[in-house]
Amino acid sequence: MHHETVKHELPPLNALRAFEAAARHRSFTQGARELGVTQAAVSHQVRILEDWLGVALFVRRPRALSLTAAGERYFQAALAAFQNLDSASRDLRGQSQRTQLHISVLPSFAARWLVPRLGRFAARHPEFDVRIATSADFADFKRDQIDLAIRYGRGSYPGLRAHYLMGEELFPVCSPDLLAGPVPLRSPADLVNHTLLHDESRDDWGRWLAAVGVNPVDARLGPLFTDASLLIQAAVAGQGVGLARRVLVATELAAKRLVRPFAEKLVLDWAYYLVYPHTSDNEPHIQAFRGWLFEEIALR
Repeated sequence: MHHETVKHELPPLNALRAFEAAARHRSFTQGARELGVTQAAVSHQVRILEDWLGVALFVRRPRALSLTAAGERYFQAALAAFQNLDSASRDLRGQSQRTQLHISVLPSFAARWLVPRLGRFAARHPEFDVRIATSADFADFKRDQIDLAIRYGRGSYPGLRAHYLMGEELFPVCSPDLLAGPVPLRSPADLVNHTLLHDESRDDWGRWLAAVGVNPVDARLGPLFTDASLLIQAAVAGQGVGLARRVLVATELAAKRLVRPFAEKLVLDWAYYLVYPHTSDNEPHIQAFRGWLFEEIALR
């Protein structure tokens, strides 16, 4: 079958990819996170595309980004093209090309945040077989055959690519029944009459109490749990007042199984990071999981 040679007038493809990601998120920053590049790189690529087309694609305002009418039309065309390529690629690769994706995650983060959302990743990327390994130890990517890890720390991971995911804060939580019970819990000073539940160490309660200016409460007392999920279960069961991390307790708060008796919170200098070797930056399974993860965080 003979096909005539057709010269396609295509835009710079790196610029088109940057535009599609930025337009889909309505954000240069979010588009850059998905692609694993800087915000400045995405902005530069979009400028290249605008110059090539001879039209403005975005309306740029402080803290706001929207598409022009021409930009919206072009985005729909780009989105359809990428979706067609994605569908054709999946068909050609087939199930025989399934790729293993090994993820090392903190046990509490896996149980409380990641695993409940993984179904959406599996539905979007059935070509990947995900294996979750829960560990608080630093991942040895080569020895343990780990593709990527999610860690909680200050962001210093020498020799590795590290993407900031989300920050964290501490605040007290308790069951609704405990809050409505006979022992008052109207202000932080009332904690002197309640059991404090501790996660991993007793330092956090002491820091929180000092930050809100409450002195009479003895932060050294109360049961200690080595896993945040156990502390959360104890709080739900009404066994005391727990000091919880926002990310890990969000589901219980939304379902009203736990409540916040006070508004005071302690913003932490630790955060969650996605880390993996620099050499894996352009691997399809790394890019797929990284992009999906940023989308989930934007929705939380």
